Amino acid sequence: MYKRMKRTFWLLIVACLSSQLHAQTASDNLAKAWSTFEADSQLQSAVASIYVIDESSGAVVFDRNSRIGLAPASTQKIITAAAAYEVLGKDFRFQTKFGYYSGIKRGRLAGSIVVLPSGDPTLGSWRWKSTTEDSVTRRIVKGLAQTGIQFFNGFSIDESGKDEEAIPGGWIWEDIGNYYGAGATALNWRENQYDLILKSGKNIGDSVLITGTKPALYDYSITSKLKAAAKGTGDNSVIYFPVTTSALVVRGTIPAGEERFVVSGAMPSPNGQFLATLTDSLARRGIAKEGRDETVSQSNYDASKLTVFHTEVSPPLDSMSYWFLKRSINLYGEAFAKRIAIASNHPFTSEDGANVIANLWSNKGIGIDRNELHTYDGSGLSPLNRVTTHAQVSVLQYAKKQAWFSGYFSGFPEFNGMKLKSGTINRVKSFCGYHTSKAGKSYIVSYIVNNYNGASSSLVQKMYKVLNELK
Repeated sequence: MYKRMKRTFWLLIVACLSSQLHAQTASDNLAKAWSTFEADSQLQSAVASIYVIDESSGAVVFDRNSRIGLAPASTQKIITAAAAYEVLGKDFRFQTKFGYYSGIKRGRLAGSIVVLPSGDPTLGSWRWKSTTEDSVTRRIVKGLAQTGIQFFNGFSIDESGKDEEAIPGGWIWEDIGNYYGAGATALNWRENQYDLILKSGKNIGDSVLITGTKPALYDYSITSKLKAAAKGTGDNSVIYFPVTTSALVVRGTIPAGEERFVVSGAMPSPNGQFLATLTDSLARRGIAKEGRDETVSQSNYDASKLTVFHTEVSPPLDSMSYWFLKRSINLYGEAFAKRIAIASNHPFTSEDGANVIANLWSNKGIGIDRNELHTYDGSGLSPLNRVTTHAQVSVLQYAKKQAWFSGYFSGFPEFNGMKLKSGTINRVKSFCGYHTSKAGKSYIVSYIVNNYNGASSSLVQKMYKVLNELK
């Protein structure tokens, strides 16, 4: 018995020393790799930060500038997603209600059909069978048909208590007309996104024609100012929202000789697109709209007295978070932030949501100072955001210990053989997440670079060389 205990004791000592030696080796190797990285010409006018801890012990493995706030780009999403799990819960679902207040007489509704939106970012999304455009409209039409209504005055979208601004502070003009710049409204539809189908001339400098959109856009037109560029140059187009007209403009270039080149844009009016689509579906069922639609920011009705004939329910947060992180959908980040704000008795805005999220983490007792999180949105698209690598790692470390972690972790993409969320905006590149080495050592890391020069692709390979020291 004594010999067995003695052997076990020495095995533990050896394991402990081996672990410490590995950590020291990783620290030393990271220091050398960082020194090379920091001296690179691409970092001449840049600020770079990295923070690495041992997942099991929490011990710092490597730290450079971890308390300096930098623009995090989409790595900010790991903070928003974790906050959504904490505040809303992994089983949370958005609900969009459809009903009416007036009476029905001989198939005619005296008033409007009322829509009570909740900010659901999945309504009409193609990512789940249950949320597709056809699935949603089919259920709503069926529910309305069962009421006996054949004629109604129009739709009324009741946005009471919800901010009308879709775009958070700091988002730039070149982003907001394109799919990744689609802001979150009270009623979102098809992820507020459409596809623009283009055909380019055979020669460089030729015009580019717009051959269609999917879906067809109601009440908006698009003008192409695009030119054909050399083959292999990819998508360099930018869609601009109109300021005083209903005509969008797309500028830039796409490769020459393309018969069907698809770029995606942000839907100008999700409300209008949704209602027009639903009106067409109802008309095919013999249910006619006789009046005009409206969106009200302050309703005179008591929502508790609404006769609800149908409720659309989103997939659970666990499933939404997966796509939010895996595909880096900015719309979901803003929808989550706004919902978190409402759940915390704050206004329905991205800015309020971002503020609630920052306060949440700074008050968690996990070592995050409030000044480490100066954020303006939930997605990281705003270049105004400033976050420290220390704060990101602290949130990731906290998440690892929670019951909801498996769903959260499943959404992390893989980069460089590691489970990392990436981030990219102008002159910003970032990675943060988890990695287990071949030796079985687990690490949590955040790595942000701001104001680098040269190509992003070149910088990423140099960042990978530093991260490779954790393998």
